[in-house]
Amino acid sequence: MMQFTDWDIFRNLLLAARWTLLLSVYAFIGGGLVGLALTLLRSTRNPLFTRLIQLYVELFQGTPLLMQLFLAFFGLSLIGIEVSAWSAAILALTLFSSAYFHDIWRGCIESLPKGQWEACRTLGLTYLQTMRHVIFPQAMRIAIAPTVGFSVQIVKGTALASIIGFVELTKAGTMLNNATFQPFKVFAMVALLYFAICFPLSMFARYLESRKV
Repeated sequence: MMQFTDWDIFRNLLLAARWTLLLSVYAFIGGGLVGLALTLLRSTRNPLFTRLIQLYVELFQGTPLLMQLFLAFFGLSLIGIEVSAWSAAILALTLFSSAYFHDIWRGCIESLPKGQWEACRTLGLTYLQTMRHVIFPQAMRIAIAPTVGFSVQIVKGTALASIIGFVELTKAGTMLNNATFQPFKVFAMVALLYFAICFPLSMFARYLESRKV
């Protein structure tokens, strides 16, 4: 049996952590773009858009991320679309995070005084002008802290991608544990690396919240 030193274990986990970070970044950006599109569509108050987006949000918030990963990886294969574990993980995490980003940003927009919308209509501003010059700048200041805070949930959610075979931090920890039979040591290092990623994000979110950015 191959012998692993503590440094070998930590180095391999550190390499796997790159994929956790990369997956988190892709999910954050993809989910942010989809969530922004949903928020803009819903703020038009079109009844059709509102109902469809409500259904979308309830679907992805009301089902476990684990099931969404299974469906993205195995479900697409059943209809003839072959995807890698990497692509399936990005797709599932993007859709999952977009539902939460939409709720965060919609709440920020709705927290603004309704009189601002009426004033913009009185001034003859179009919907896009109202969003760009009046609503969006104010909502963005409120949304920064909870958005950064939710990024922690995305990082932790990437751990579930191990279930479909994507080798990120948790999957690497499982593989190393199977090779070394040292679960306490291996998963203590895994937990330490997750903490090193998530704790600064949590503190940054708290800082932003205290500053009322």
